[in-house]
Amino acid sequence: MNQKKIGQFLKELRKEKKLSQEQFAEIIGVSNRSVSRWETGMNMPDIDILIQISNYYNVELKEILDGQRGEETMNKQIEETALKVADYSNYEKQHITKRMHFLFIAGTCAFITYMILDIYDLCDTGIYEKIADFSLGLILGILITGVLFTSRYIAKIKAFKARILKRNLN
Repeated sequence: MNQKKIGQFLKELRKEKKLSQEQFAEIIGVSNRSVSRWETGMNMPDIDILIQISNYYNVELKEILDGQRGEETMNKQIEETALKVADYSNYEKQHITKRMHFLFIAGTCAFITYMILDIYDLCDTGIYEKIADFSLGLILGILITGVLFTSRYIAKIKAFKARILKRNLN
């Protein structure tokens, strides 16, 4: 898949409609910066946006992915399947985002708790020492979790876990 070629094709389609990047971005519901990145080949739109673009320009999704007009027409079932995959992907992203928001809120609360204890020099006395230690541990755990999720190492860990479980079942 040649992103530069796809970007050039998207630019040609936009110019055929005599639209600026800003106008097209407004129609699709994205920023004009996103449109610019697509057209330069730096980024690709999500599959659901690609389908929206193909519908708007009245071209097949396959033509966009090929970066040129084609003669074949895309089967509606394939398009519907792609939309379902996009919906599922968006659902998964939203689910993970909600989890991460909860974790970051918990981390922020732990950080504030630790800072209050530290400001009042209570980190080394009695029960407050345990609360401060727990807060620091929670903050560290959330930072590690955030790094794993944002760096996509979590997918590698899941795949490794699946291989280990499969090996133990055999």
